[in-house]
Order: sequence, then C-alpha cells, then structure tokens
Amino acid sequence: MRIRDYFNRGSKIKNVMKAIKTGGGFSRNAAVVSARAMIVAGILFAAVNGFAQTPPGGGGGSSDITNTPLETWSFSNPTNWVSDSGDLPISFTNLAYSHLGNGQSMVLDTNVPAWLSYSVPETDGATNLTVNTGSVTFWFAPSWSSTNAGGIGPQEWGRLFEVGAYTTNSNYGWWSIYVDNGGNNLYFSAQTNDNSSSYTTFLYTPISWTTNYFHFLALTYSTNGTALYVDGAFVTNGAPLTVYPGTNVLANGFFLGSDSNGIYQAHGMFDSMATYNYPLNADTISYIFNAEIMYYWMNPFNTPYMSLFSSAPSTPSYSGGTYDAISGQGNLGWVGYASTCSYGTSAYNVWITNVTAMATSNGKMSMTFTIEGGADGYAYDVFANSILSFGTNGVPWTWIGQGLHCNTYTITNLPSTTCFLILGTPQDTSGYGLTDAYELLVAKIDPNGAQTDAYGVPYAWYAQNGLSMQSATQDPDLDGILNYQEYFYGTKPTVSEGFAIWVSTPNGTASIP
Repeated sequence: MRIRDYFNRGSKIKNVMKAIKTGGGFSRNAAVVSARAMIVAGILFAAVNGFAQTPPGGGGGSSDITNTPLETWSFSNPTNWVSDSGDLPISFTNLAYSHLGNGQSMVLDTNVPAWLSYSVPETDGATNLTVNTGSVTFWFAPSWSSTNAGGIGPQEWGRLFEVGAYTTNSNYGWWSIYVDNGGNNLYFSAQTNDNSSSYTTFLYTPISWTTNYFHFLALTYSTNGTALYVDGAFVTNGAPLTVYPGTNVLANGFFLGSDSNGIYQAHGMFDSMATYNYPLNADTISYIFNAEIMYYWMNPFNTPYMSLFSSAPSTPSYSGGTYDAISGQGNLGWVGYASTCSYGTSAYNVWITNVTAMATSNGKMSMTFTIEGGADGYAYDVFANSILSFGTNGVPWTWIGQGLHCNTYTITNLPSTTCFLILGTPQDTSGYGLTDAYELLVAKIDPNGAQTDAYGVPYAWYAQNGLSMQSATQDPDLDGILNYQEYFYGTKPTVSEGFAIWVSTPNGTASIP
C-alpha cells in the first residue's frame, strides 16, 4: 500500500482492509481492548543497528502524503510482468511467481541466466527512473541466508537493482544496489564512462538475512548525499552522488534481480517496487514501510514472519483444578539485581528500563534490560515479536519467559532484525491459568470470553502441553487418542500410551481398557 493511493492496489488490497482504522495498524476495537486490558506494562523497540536515528543532511522531517512515484511495479501479472501503469518490460526470461509477499511476488532464482529489464524512459515517453537524484524502494526476500547467520549467501555478487554494467576500465557506466557473495553486506555503487578504471561505493551496511524473509529497502540519492533505509529505519548514509551512467546507458533500461547477462543473480523474491525523482525523507519511508508491512504478515503464506522467534521452554503445573499453564524463566538469562529498586503503585504498574541491544559475532542480537515497578513475589511475562501486531487476526507474539521486578535479564540469540518486546502483568481475568497478556498476544483469544473450545477443553490445557489451541482433533503422539480425548481421559497428548485398541462400554461410549 503506497502513500500515493491508500486503497487502490487491485488484487493487492483486500476489501477487509477498508474496515481497518487508525490505531497503530490494527482495528480500533482491538486497540481499545488492548489499552483497556491493563496488561501491557512496557513496550520497547530495538534493532541491531541501535535505536531510532535521523540521517545526516536533513533526512528527517514530517511526512508528505502527497508523494507521487515515477512508476510502481506490483508484479501481479506473471504473464508479461507489466508495470502498474501497463508498460511492458524490454525483455525477461526464466522468472517465476510466488504467493509469498504482498499477495504475489516476482522470483528470480535459477542456475541458468535469468533477468527482468524495463525501459527508461517508458513507451509513452515518461521517465520512470532518474539516477542522479531520486529514490528507489522495493521489498526483497532472499532464497538464501547470510553466511554470518549460518547460511551460504547467494554465492555471487547478486544484483538487486542495476543500470548499465561494471567494467574494469570504466568506459560505459554502472549504477547498482547489490549484495556480496556471502550475503553479509548490502552496497550501493556507481561508475561513469570516464575511463578511470574505478568505481565509487557510496554506502554499504552489514546485513544478516534469513531465507524467504522480506525486507523493505529504500535508497535515496542526490548531490547532497546518499542514504539507505532497511525495514523503515535509517541504517547508513554516504557521500553525495557524483558519478552515474549517462543517457546512452539509461536507454538500455534497468535490470531487477540480476545483471544484464542474467548471471549475477540476487536469488530471491521481489515485490512492491517504486521509483521517485527526488529523495524521500525518513518519515515518509517509515510511513510506507509501516503501511505496507501489514500485507506481508497478513498473507498466510508468509510463514517466515511467524517463526523468527522460538517459544521458550516453560515449566507449567496443574494442581487442585488450577492451571499454571505458562511459567518459568524460559529464555531469560539472569544478570543480577538492579542497583536501585523502584516499586510500582500496584503489582500491575511495571515497566522495562536500562535497555541495551548489541550485535553478536554469530550475526544475532543480544538484549539486556531491567524490570522495574511492580511488587515482590509476582512474575512478569516477557513477549517478543518482529513487528507490532495486535488483534485476534494479528501475528502471534512469542513468550520469552518470566522475570521478577528489580532484576536485570538478558536475551541472547535474537534475530538481527527489528525486535519488539512487551512486558505483561500477572492479571488473569478468567482464573483459568493463562494471563490476559498471554491470551491477547499469543493465544489470540478474549480474556473475557470463553476459556474452553467447542469440545470443552480449557485453552490453558493446550498451552500447558505446548499444543495449538486449534488442535483438538489432532493426535501428535500417534497413539490413536485425539487431543480432546486425552484431556478427558487424563492422559498426556504428547506421550503415547501405546493403546492400539478401542473398547466400547455397554452404554456405547468409548473408553480406555
């Protein structure tokens, strides 16, 4: 969803989104429910490159929602890959199509030459790319993982967006956004036809990307400077753009996902690309990212967004008809006691403070923080997500563990991407053993609603046994007894009892011998 047109993206925009109101990207009702629940005690944003930054040279400023791109590409037509205004590409070969992304995406990932090239200017004479001053934005998901994250990278200098071609004697012209062969760094370089036998790398930034996980890239450039944004946040700036290809090179178009020979491939998926003839400011880029990302995590095919964080081990218990369904320190590492201890006005008045986030040598991130406020003897849940997502249809959060107030904890091995943390209180409106915070963020159920499924099984029982709330008729231990039956028989749903024969009682009901 571009700033230029909130609800006119053809098949990209679902009618249901017309009902979405302002409120951080989720429905107003969901926002009110979350606000009234009194369970969100603290919220924190952290990224591997630090906290919110404003790029040098006036990159900030208020958003201008009248921004109009030169051209956009939604890649919703895999037959001929026309732009959103209907212009055909110059040529293409060996492309594929995926339902991942914002409804659909273009895939360039082969072991034979593959390319997609568009004219500059287009057939109607309109310019769709300016290489001396402007902006390029697009979403990209690699089919590889960075080597610093345990992957193999693209194994070649993969071109994401390229004009012209690199030459050793600088006699042609080149302009490229690309990654190295290990997928560990993202670059923007250019070259003109001055026979200088050199090229200029205006900026670069380390990356640690995961297979099939989409990232929003925005490059801005002009004689005043260059800047790169990843996932809506400024990451680095570079020198003013001083060299770029001439009109003779632009006449041959630009290439997406490879070089002009289709050899140096990015190996991945592309979606929602746009070009502008002026540098976008930081607020506008952030706005575009936050407006569009909802369509990536709402797409049920985009499972990578659901799996960046792993649930921590829990130590639940059950006694006297009461569940303690999710409990324990989980993945929280205890660092020590806080130097000073602040008590809240109640057990529910609690917050996160003293936060530090650092990149680690394995391409991951570690985060340290202190829980303050609250009261003695209460355990506070910590939840994580890669995006701010709320409401019953939002992306579930991951339970990280429980901590005590006035203690400092660390979380290691976090993905090196945007990370949001929420601190939940012990409030359990229903008394079934799942806190309101867990129900709203992880289980996606109403704390004031039904606490059992259609079979009469408490949701807390599913959570206690590490099962999906929708797994009543599944049999994970393959013992012939479905999960809801295991509940009523008092058996373990993840441990096979070895039963292979069902015995019918005289009244016709099934029982265990």
